[in-house]
Amino acid sequence: MNIWGRILSWFGWKVEITAPRRDKCVICVAPHTSNWDFLLGLAAYKSLGREANFLMKEFWFFFPFNLILNKLGGIPVPRKSTGGALVSHLIDDFKSRPYINLAVTPEGTRSKRKDWRTGFLRIAYGAAVPIQLGVIDYSTKKILIEKEIFPTGNLDADMLTVKNYYTKFQLAGKYPDKFAL
Repeated sequence: MNIWGRILSWFGWKVEITAPRRDKCVICVAPHTSNWDFLLGLAAYKSLGREANFLMKEFWFFFPFNLILNKLGGIPVPRKSTGGALVSHLIDDFKSRPYINLAVTPEGTRSKRKDWRTGFLRIAYGAAVPIQLGVIDYSTKKILIEKEIFPTGNLDADMLTVKNYYTKFQLAGKYPDKFAL
């Protein structure tokens, strides 16, 4: 067990990642109700010796934090960015890089939001990579990635599949009242 796994263990967290290890995938993480989700998810993935990239507001990429966030796999998202430009850029990254596991929170915010963003679906479909469904379950102190789906390109049907999976995790968030399907 590495330091990341030890830290999680000290705080009573367990990591149960049973989805196959992939060189390229999108990791959908929900519910996202706290900034702690980032640290727990990062520690869980690193506890298995895996690297992940993640999207974060460009605001956080200032010196010296930009050095740390870049080293950890952060990808800054400009505030005024249009979703289409970012999606295209990330699809190109998937096609040009040998390894990318991109963690995305479909809500796009820690606030309650029923209309999830579809960028993670469009990225996975455009890059022809699977989506692994991740959960940081505060009620059981488990970090899970157990299901994998392959997007069809039908955004409505794919989103329904994703949201149906998360119905059993409606109370999993640190602040369950901030999670909506």
